Amino acid sequence: MDETRKNAFRTKILERLDALDAEDDLGQKGQAVVSLDQQAVGRLSRQDALLSQSMAKATQARRNAYRQGLVRALQRLDEDDFGYCEDCGEAIAPKRLDFDPTVTRCIDCASG
Repeated sequence: MDETRKNAFRTKILERLDALDAEDDLGQKGQAVVSLDQQAVGRLSRQDALLSQSMAKATQARRNAYRQGLVRALQRLDEDDFGYCEDCGEAIAPKRLDFDPTVTRCIDCASG
């Protein structure tokens, strides 16, 4: 992969990491501890708040996993392993990498 293409992927990955940081800031409120005061919040409202909190935590876990994949993609770029299948060593289709730079396997190996 030429340097221009590598730099384009690096920029795209860094932009996605920045976007994840912004989403983290927005998601912090949804993960806050739900008040136990039954006087302030009714039982159904509290259950709804607990469900929302649970969904916010699950979303945060997905963002964290994606962030780790993006960081590993940056490492692969630095090590000149980016864009090559970790199973067979063949090049991963550029459109596949454009869609998701965290992929580590070509479509043939990924589909089994």
